Amino acid sequence: MGSTGSYQPDADKLVAVRHDLHAHPELAFCEHRTSDIVAHELAQLGFQVTSGIAGTGVIGTLSCGTGRRSLGLRADMDALPIEETTGLAYASRYPGKMHACGHDGHMVMLLGAAQTLSEKRSFDGTVHLIFQPAEEEIGGARVMIDDGLFDRFPCDAVFGMHNFPGFPAGQFLFKPGVFTACGDFARIEITGSGGHAAQPHETVDPVVVGSSIVMALQTIVARNIAPIHMAVITVGKFHAGTASNVVPHKAFLELSVRSFDDDVRDLLETRIKKLVKDQAISYGADATVDYQRGYPATVNSQDETDFARDVAVEYAGSELVQTLPEPFCASEDFSFMLKEKPGCFLGLGIGECGAQAKLHESKYDFNDGCLLDGAGFWSRLVERYLPN
Repeated sequence: MGSTGSYQPDADKLVAVRHDLHAHPELAFCEHRTSDIVAHELAQLGFQVTSGIAGTGVIGTLSCGTGRRSLGLRADMDALPIEETTGLAYASRYPGKMHACGHDGHMVMLLGAAQTLSEKRSFDGTVHLIFQPAEEEIGGARVMIDDGLFDRFPCDAVFGMHNFPGFPAGQFLFKPGVFTACGDFARIEITGSGGHAAQPHETVDPVVVGSSIVMALQTIVARNIAPIHMAVITVGKFHAGTASNVVPHKAFLELSVRSFDDDVRDLLETRIKKLVKDQAISYGADATVDYQRGYPATVNSQDETDFARDVAVEYAGSELVQTLPEPFCASEDFSFMLKEKPGCFLGLGIGECGAQAKLHESKYDFNDGCLLDGAGFWSRLVERYLPN
């Protein structure tokens, strides 16, 4: 692994901070303790700190020389509503909350880069370290932008990074163009006619209607979307009833919808709304669909992706740099920042799934051995983007 000159961040301190953040996870827009720690660490390193962007967001700014160029590096801060089952000494102390997506690692890699940048100051221009709240489903990136992020902290380009279990530890992953999918949501309310379970003929059973809708939804991708396009419709929630001997009056479904193409995205929304209503009517029931557009696709600009990839090759060696043949189906709210500024969202492998488990799983943990990989890459990228 390469290094940025003779200085490397304090690995033991980075691990200690990461474990502390992991033990105290905070959900979207509630990252108060987290943002206080981030602000303290940045201030100790001589960064100008601005807190309270989008509520709990933190910006650390450092300028060197007389250069007028600037860039932004972003890390997300929020945890997930998951009960941790790792059994680690630093496991979550907050029931029902855990860093199951590695945002604790993302923050600490950026703080590690801050250590190097503060110590060496071998760049000419301004770097803004963006610690963003509420990446998981709520869209904190968009809220930061609406709160004046790029007006107050101008950036010629922005870069973000996410960890990926299952890829070799320390491997950097790139893809120009679409990197992650659009992420949309639908909430369906089915209204039937409840009654006694022993007299189903006198009811309109919303459970049966909902079950039919679940199966019919699977035909949209199979029969309405061209095979050359990717789309996913997942029913993640189906709730109905309170007792085994009662046919309920209502049933509720919640869907996650993913796509990469705007035309496909539009078609999915249209077909879901029509199919749900038509299925319900065929059973004599009624259904409403609350369809919400979530995150747009994360689209990397070509020049910034090529630049970041060259930095990774220089830093880690070509054997630890991979260009991905296809995008990931997950969604990511860094996409909002890339709609405002050119930039690149990249991945960092953290090892096999058996060691860290998968993202959003209760046994997941970030690989501490990769903290210096991410920190070193970030500081090298700043030095190359803002050369002396």
